Amino acid sequence: MPSSAQAARRSARAAGYVFPEHLREQARALPSQPGVYTFHGREGGLPLYIGKSVNLRTRVLDHLRTEEEAAMLRQSERISHLPMAGDLGAQLLEATMVKTHRPLYNRLLRRVPRQFSLRLYRGEVSVLHSGEVDLTSAPLLYGVYSSERSAREALRRLADDNRLCYSLLGLERLPAGRPCFRSMLGQCLGACCGRESVAEHQRRLSEALALLEVVQWPYAGPVAIEERGPDLRQFHVVDGWFYHGSTKTLAAARRLRRGPAQFDRDAYRILRKGLCGGQWALHPL
Repeated sequence: MPSSAQAARRSARAAGYVFPEHLREQARALPSQPGVYTFHGREGGLPLYIGKSVNLRTRVLDHLRTEEEAAMLRQSERISHLPMAGDLGAQLLEATMVKTHRPLYNRLLRRVPRQFSLRLYRGEVSVLHSGEVDLTSAPLLYGVYSSERSAREALRRLADDNRLCYSLLGLERLPAGRPCFRSMLGQCLGACCGRESVAEHQRRLSEALALLEVVQWPYAGPVAIEERGPDLRQFHVVDGWFYHGSTKTLAAARRLRRGPAQFDRDAYRILRKGLCGGQWALHPL
């Protein structure tokens, strides 16, 4: 159930809602195919909101009927779109466009100055940001987070789920040999006070972290991921977990100008499962 504060905020956002008639025909003219859409503002045509869908027309019409988006709709003057072959390309393009243009009403996928991961080295867990390590190739890195705080919160959840010791993980200070409070509650198996060996604690920590391990880029260089739709075929060029763009032919993909292969956590999130599982047809470039 939403809180009273949440309900009040929703009511305030919806208070000025009037169906945006000036956008109706633009929305109806959109194709019923995958792609990325943009709501442009009246002031200079700047992007207010960027989204993706497997059905552009249906998704944008849903926006027009959403009272909570009244402020964005009032400020919008036009809607543009970029068709894609399928959902994969739409996800990659949406993430790139949001980080490039940083629209006012997008709450997710904004550019993150630094990216953080956990590292296990000689039994100690530390938090590293992307300026300290190459995330495209470095082994034994776990998780990709937007802040040092979120990385430490993830480590704390890992400790809670696996009854690991906060003090051995560096999450709290404790005199050597003294049991932590969580061990007295049965939430830690007692590596802090000798009830569990440090070696066993490290084994369990390594097994728990393995589920978060950052997968190295599995190819020698860039690849083109082929995606086919009812009306369009595209080749998405990716290298080192970084999306460089999409083309309509493999020859154009080979010619596509590429910058440095910088690790991108959004592309990693979108691509990892499919690439590791052999979900798509790939063409080395």
